[in-house]
Amino acid sequence: MYDTLIIGAGQAGISIGYHLNKLNRNVVILERRSEIGSSWRDRYDSLILFTPRMYNSLPGMKMEGDKHGFPTKDEVANYLMNYVKKFNIPIKLGVEVKSAYKQDGYYLVKTNYKEYMAKNLIVASGAFQTPKIPSFSRKLPEGIFQIHSSQYKNPQQLADGNVLVVGGGNSGAQIAVELSKEKDTYLSHGEKLLYLPLILLKKSIFWWFDKIGLLKQNYNTRLGKFIQSKGDPIFGYDLKHTIRKKKIVIKGRVIDIKEDEIIFKDQSSLRVNNIIWATGFKNPLPWLKVNEIYNKQGEIIHQRGVTNVMGLYFIGLPWQYRRGSSLLQGVGYDAKYIVKHIMSKA
Repeated sequence: MYDTLIIGAGQAGISIGYHLNKLNRNVVILERRSEIGSSWRDRYDSLILFTPRMYNSLPGMKMEGDKHGFPTKDEVANYLMNYVKKFNIPIKLGVEVKSAYKQDGYYLVKTNYKEYMAKNLIVASGAFQTPKIPSFSRKLPEGIFQIHSSQYKNPQQLADGNVLVVGGGNSGAQIAVELSKEKDTYLSHGEKLLYLPLILLKKSIFWWFDKIGLLKQNYNTRLGKFIQSKGDPIFGYDLKHTIRKKKIVIKGRVIDIKEDEIIFKDQSSLRVNNIIWATGFKNPLPWLKVNEIYNKQGEIIHQRGVTNVMGLYFIGLPWQYRRGSSLLQGVGYDAKYIVKHIMSKA
């Protein structure tokens, strides 16, 4: 029997583990992967974060290196591994959760290894687990190579010929720029692209965001609601410059596929040899057998990660409280808040 069981040992889970460990609570984290940080290592080879090291640290340990510099994905993975070792956070690797439900006031968690019981259950499996791909992607002929951006590693994976990247977020933008150096590249995006500089007056744009209070805005403030409504901008001007050089052709939103042609919102069409779906993620939790936490739209009902079910918490959700709630820069604030709530009920 544990006081608290955490599902997921990414940045969200180990942030909670750090605080609970400091308080000598009986806690365990279950992680289905075999190595800490492997979800970062598995991402595309050229990935570099657009937030500087000074905003990528978890509670109690700064990320080493130039604080204004931008870390690579492997640097983040190494940082998470070292963080767990430094604070001796209790994690069981290779343990996959099959079901979790409440029974007699406790949570019973069944895994591929054994059953666990805990007074509190924290779901820290993250917001980037299950790729979200349009259903019409199944209409594509087998000869067209298609993958989700989470499966993309480098240009060598792709077949000969052109490529369409669907989705104009920062991952889609970085991948499209990389591919444009080797292939005829198209980028499908439904809205007007908004760009912000990575560096302004020799400082990271996030340093300026911090100084003017943007990073502290939560989902309840007027400015926070405005930022949510606009979505993330593209950080840096690599994509903008590549488009100007006509190395990337912008297309509208993809609405359908007919035989071997991609159909866009303006009814134009395109034959492609490769498609990368940079269309985000969904976060289904079929193993969590607690239906009371969902509204009619299937969204999780919570107040900053605290649900309406006693002892059940979430961490790492997008805009759980602030923009950075699902990212390294903000997850520590939510972890501290949730641990404070747990201790108030102890």
